[in-house]
Amino acid sequence: MKIGFIGLGNMGAPMAANLVRAGHEVVGFDPAAPMPDGVSPAPDAAAVAAGAEVVITMLPNGQILRSVAAEIIPAMNAGAVLCDCSTVDVESAVAVARQAQDRGLGALDAPVSGGIGGAAAGTLTFMVGGSDSAFATVGPLFEIMGQKAVHCGDAGAGQAAKICNNMILGATMIATCEAFALADKLGLDRQKMFDVVSTSSGYSWSMNAYCPAPGVGPTSPADNGYKPGFAAELMLKDLRLSQQAAEGVDAATPMGELATRLYAEFVEDGDGRGRDFSAMLPRLAGQGRSRS
Repeated sequence: MKIGFIGLGNMGAPMAANLVRAGHEVVGFDPAAPMPDGVSPAPDAAAVAAGAEVVITMLPNGQILRSVAAEIIPAMNAGAVLCDCSTVDVESAVAVARQAQDRGLGALDAPVSGGIGGAAAGTLTFMVGGSDSAFATVGPLFEIMGQKAVHCGDAGAGQAAKICNNMILGATMIATCEAFALADKLGLDRQKMFDVVSTSSGYSWSMNAYCPAPGVGPTSPADNGYKPGFAAELMLKDLRLSQQAAEGVDAATPMGELATRLYAEFVEDGDGRGRDFSAMLPRLAGQGRSRS
């Protein structure tokens, strides 16, 4: 299959490389990042789209997605599929899908979970919104780049699932970090804390698979100086998307709102920028009840 790939940064590059290794012809464009081995460079986004059966995008935000879509949709052949794997606002995902469909194209919003490690290992989870036919076309590519693809519904449903998932993740990571910080001050050994919680009612992905305490549980960014597997500023972006969506549909999300505020303080007023989102643990461990 001839595939266009736009956005070859930390996530897009290994995803494109996995497609190349699987034998697909991949043409890529990124204004800043280098081309992965085996990906043929194109001079611009429109050139990537010309003749591609599937165009995959991995972009920073909805505004950029809309701009790129306006450039590539007119260059795509009828029947081709635009598959956006960015995490953006639901409104942008739906608008781009409608624009693509008006030109006789398939469209999917397919944000991912699994981070840089999952992109490299081909173990991402895709949350997908769009038509059955477009999902069937891109399905074999999801199998190469990931371990699971869930067709969540019509256009925008993939982004809705991602936003809800990451609101849970942001809140549970804060709770996990708070629990370790409290355990420290109560004199409870972190390993003992993990041994209890990871097999009790407090278990979660944040505790069991991505433990924020160094040297405890499976290897995680905490064991690498909190070098990002999932950057704190990306968590803040996703939490803000959750609150934008909640406001749009008048949904009460008090925990999501608080998590957004805490990550904003961490990233914008603290030392969170450029660190993993689990680095909330040393921040909380250094604070007292007055949050001094």
